[in-house]
Amino acid sequence: MTTLLAILMLVAGAYLVAVLEGWVSTGRLRPAGPVVSAVALMGRESLVPRSPDRIFFEVAPPLLLGSAVLAFTVLPVAPGLIVADLATGALFVNAALVYVMVALLMAGWGPDGVYTMVGGWRFLGQLIGYSMPIVMAIAAIAMRAESLLTTRVVDSQVTLPNLIYQPIGFLVFILAAMALCFLPPFDLPVAAGELAGGVEAEYTGWRLAVFRLARTLLIVTVSAAITVFYLGGWLGPVLAPWAWSTLKTLAVAAVMLVAGRYVPRLREEHLLAWWWKLGIPLALFNIFYVGVLLLVVS
Repeated sequence: MTTLLAILMLVAGAYLVAVLEGWVSTGRLRPAGPVVSAVALMGRESLVPRSPDRIFFEVAPPLLLGSAVLAFTVLPVAPGLIVADLATGALFVNAALVYVMVALLMAGWGPDGVYTMVGGWRFLGQLIGYSMPIVMAIAAIAMRAESLLTTRVVDSQVTLPNLIYQPIGFLVFILAAMALCFLPPFDLPVAAGELAGGVEAEYTGWRLAVFRLARTLLIVTVSAAITVFYLGGWLGPVLAPWAWSTLKTLAVAAVMLVAGRYVPRLREEHLLAWWWKLGIPLALFNIFYVGVLLLVVS
């Protein structure tokens, strides 16, 4: 029953995020937009490129979908409402999301197309940039909670959310999360103005529908992770715990969808330079800062 409720909430969150993304992109609020788009894609022929690596081509969309769902399973929506309360839950989120990179590389290589391959390798470059900062931010979160249990991480924020306790870690994590979801200005793998869709350029019909659903679920999962790690998860007055988790997750998703659209897309070498010269030092400083706070407070 818990698993079913969690999956239903994930799907509902994906629908709301899709509506929100359409609103941000077009300026029009269309509640039925995601359903119409899904039906339209499912009704179209799903074409296969002339000489694909068929295994990579077919597996990439469901692998991206599975990665997002797996990461969500260790994130608590409310007390007792979690699919798997793993002892290493915080690290499991990162481990599951590593397969986003695998899926996008497969989507880039599988169709045997120039634009798709460039998009896949661009995402690999992004991974090299954001992977260390995101792990370091999780390490600082675990230091304060003294546990990798995601439920313990939420409990550790009863007095003060990590957003206030470690704002530098929050900034690093949310930027890394945007790169993980390849949202603007980190949308190099799709880059509509340059690559005509990039990694999803050769997907049509139901395959493209699965790919886009997977990306939307990925945004929801990453937003839920930020809610758990930095915003106190289900904690809050008056409203039910699940309502607080939902509102915070949607708020984070809205920030990620809107913020990047006001920043120009970064070049690959500039993106890596920023992550390695600024992102990693800030993440290391955040670990040092949290360690000093823990020593002083205790």
